[in-house]
Amino acid sequence: MRTTRAHTPRRRSAALMAGGAAVALIVAACAPPGSSSPATSSTTSASATTGSDAGEEPGVSTELTTEPVELDLYLESGFTAQFEALQEEFTKQFPNVTFKVRADSFQNLAQNAVRIMSSPDAPDLMRFPTVQAAAKDGILLNLDPYAEAYGWNDWPQGTLNQVRVDETGARGSGSLYALGVGYNVTGVYYNKAKAEALGIEIPVKTVADLEAAMEKAKAAGEIPVMLGNQDFTYAFPLQMIQNQLDGLDQVKDWIYQVEGATYDIPSSVEAAAKLQDWARKGYFPEDLNAIDYATAIGRFTDDEGLFHFNGDWEAGGFTANAPGKFGFFPFPGLTEDAPKVAMAAPATYVIPANAKHKDEIAFFLNWVHTDPAARQIVLEYTGSTPGGPAELEPPVAPEGSVIIETLAAAAEVAEDDGAIDFLGNATAGILTSTLGPDLQLLLTDRMTPEEFAAHVQQAYETELGR
Repeated sequence: MRTTRAHTPRRRSAALMAGGAAVALIVAACAPPGSSSPATSSTTSASATTGSDAGEEPGVSTELTTEPVELDLYLESGFTAQFEALQEEFTKQFPNVTFKVRADSFQNLAQNAVRIMSSPDAPDLMRFPTVQAAAKDGILLNLDPYAEAYGWNDWPQGTLNQVRVDETGARGSGSLYALGVGYNVTGVYYNKAKAEALGIEIPVKTVADLEAAMEKAKAAGEIPVMLGNQDFTYAFPLQMIQNQLDGLDQVKDWIYQVEGATYDIPSSVEAAAKLQDWARKGYFPEDLNAIDYATAIGRFTDDEGLFHFNGDWEAGGFTANAPGKFGFFPFPGLTEDAPKVAMAAPATYVIPANAKHKDEIAFFLNWVHTDPAARQIVLEYTGSTPGGPAELEPPVAPEGSVIIETLAAAAEVAEDDGAIDFLGNATAGILTSTLGPDLQLLLTDRMTPEEFAAHVQQAYETELGR
C-alpha cells in the first residue's frame, strides 16, 4: 500500500486499460447507502451538487462533511496520474478531504477485486470492470439513491446502461452499480509522418484499405502495427474486426450474459481467422507475445509502427509525450458507408458495499462529472469525454492534439449508435483465464479459429455455471 500526496504530473505513464483494456469489467447489488462521517451543508459547491435539486433520497447526503476525512482509492496501475491531478484539485477546493491510494495491475484487479471489496477494510472507490456477478452477490453498492439525489439518471444513458443490472442479474438495464472516470472509445492511432511518407490516405475508409496500408508499410520495411500481447491487448483488434461483421447483436447478448448467448458463432471464427492471417503476413511484431502494454506504447511513441490499435485513454499521454506526432480514426467498416462501430465504455469505478465513506465518495464522483476543472483534467489526462450532464460546456482539447481526433471519433460512434462493450467484460475471468491466453496461441498458429471460438465459449459457460 502506498499513500499518495496529490500532484499534477507532466507526463502520464501508460498501462493496460481494461475495459477496454485491453480489457475491462463490472456488476453488483447491495446494502443501503450510508456514511461514516456526519454531513453538513457548509462546503458544498454548486457544480458539485448539479442535479441534487430533486431532493435527497432517504439515507444519503449530497452535502460534503466538514470533518477531516481520508478517502481510500484502489486504482489500476498506470492510470493513477489523472487521479493525482483530481485529488490535488479536490483537496484544493475541499481541504478537509485527503486521499490514500493503492494500485494494482488490471489482471490482479480482475482476479482479486471481489475479495478486496468483500473485506472489512474495503476501499471507498475501486477500479472494477465487470459488475454483474458482484452486483448480484451484494458486493457492490447500489447507486440508485445517489443517482436520484444527484440527477445522474438525467445524464446521457448510453454508456451508463452498460453498468446497470436488473433483478434477474442481466446487464443493460436496472439499477446503477458504477460510474466512469472518463468514457472511452477505441480506434486506430497512426504515425502522421509515416502515413504521409507512404502515401496512405487518412482516415482509412475500409478494412480492405487498412490491409492495403499495412501491406504497403511492411513492403517499406516498417512494422505495420505496433501492439504487444503479453497482457492480451490483441483482444482489441480481434473485437474491432468482429464489430464490423454480421452477428453484432449476438456478441452484445454474450457480453451481457443473456441466457443462451454463445461466442461460438461464425463472426467469432471469421474475426479470429482474419487476425491470425494478419499475424502470418507479418503485420505485427515478431515477438508480439513477449511485448507488454507499456513497452508497446513506448515503442510506438519512439516511431516503431505505422498503426496502433487502442483507446482514447492514451490520447492524453501521446499529447504530452509526443505532441503532434499521432492521429486517430475509428476502425473502418467493410464498406465506406458502414456505420461506425467501436468498443466504447466507461472506465468503470464502483463503491463497495463495505465502503466506509459512501456519501463522500459519491460526492467526489459527482464532482468529477460536473466540476469544470475536474472535467478538464479528465479530458487532458485521458483523452476521453468526461460524461456528466449533457448541457454542461465540454472541456477544451489542447490545440493540435490527438485528443481533438479521439473526441471526433467518439462523436461519430455516438451518432451511429455504434457503441459496444468489450469482450473482456463478459465475465470477471474470461479475459485473463481464456480469451487472452488463447489469443497468444491463435497468433502463433497453435490454435485454430474454430478451436478459439469454441474454447472461449466453453470457459464462459464454466465460469457462469451453465
